[in-house]
Amino acid sequence: MSDINIRVTGQAGRITLTRGKALNALSYEMCMAIDTAMRQWASDDAVKLVVIDAEGDKAFCAGGDIAELYDTGTKGDFAYGRKFWSDEYRLNAFIFEYPKPVVSFLQGFTMGGGVGIGCHGTHRVVGDSSQISMPEVGIGLIPDVGGSLMLTLAPGRLGEYLGLTATRMKAADAIYAGFADFYIPESFWPVLIAGLEKDGDAALVEVASQNPPAGTLEAQQPEIDRYFAGETLTDIQTVLRAEPSEFADKALKVLGRNAPLSMACTVELLHRLRDSSLSIRKALDHEYRFTYRAMEKGDFLEGIRAQIIDKDRQPKWQYAQQDVPATAVSQMLMPLGADALVFEEE
Repeated sequence: MSDINIRVTGQAGRITLTRGKALNALSYEMCMAIDTAMRQWASDDAVKLVVIDAEGDKAFCAGGDIAELYDTGTKGDFAYGRKFWSDEYRLNAFIFEYPKPVVSFLQGFTMGGGVGIGCHGTHRVVGDSSQISMPEVGIGLIPDVGGSLMLTLAPGRLGEYLGLTATRMKAADAIYAGFADFYIPESFWPVLIAGLEKDGDAALVEVASQNPPAGTLEAQQPEIDRYFAGETLTDIQTVLRAEPSEFADKALKVLGRNAPLSMACTVELLHRLRDSSLSIRKALDHEYRFTYRAMEKGDFLEGIRAQIIDKDRQPKWQYAQQDVPATAVSQMLMPLGADALVFEEE
């Protein structure tokens, strides 16, 4: 497949995304190729670890390839999207639970589906160009591909802040928030990958790691915790409006562009996960409740139309006044019964 290069080199299973001109956007076929290879390598004693990287300097992976999702969804075919998401989520869980080290090199943009491939392994490497984010609420989705797990585990109310504002994290902030582990200058990555292929020892990554340039999120934590502690989206917006500041004004402006239903469901989802015995499977199960309904009942198709198809940046969101009823949130996140996400391979 020209979009991805899968091979075994030395003692390493190697996965390289090769759609550089498309910011390595992840297609369904790419997901399934990764899934097939990693399942084979899991029981192959000759493969000591897996290395995932990408061509080009702009992006590790800027997200899922959503053109096909839009094309099928606008024709009333919701089955393709549901299959895409369910199979992708199974892969996300498999990477998280993988029995061998998984080393990922996250240059440039790592967003959405790229987080699902690159941020669930054991050794997540960032460099000076890295920008990691979960921007789904801007297109009528919620942070998915297991991203809700990391958002829930982030310090304080950082998860709500990142999930609602889609803030892009450079190296230090990604490590602080739990989306990455090691900072290594990108000029050293080829040498390190060659060493991993030769020795099959993931400990080389930790040896090569350095302290990253200072980030901003840790210093902002008190403000984030104060403004984003509300039980609902409405609560958060009320505090942001009631206590004006440069931080609050900027946050409100960003929230004003995103899909209200998606933001309200994101807050509820993180609170549900925070109150439960958390696992990658539980996070993905809850995410799938939303994405299963996202085309039929949510704002996903409108979000894609405005951002990708017509590019008018003028989405006509449901609940445009941002007053989202609790019943609407409940309906998007209620259990799916017989349609619930299944993790065993079918």
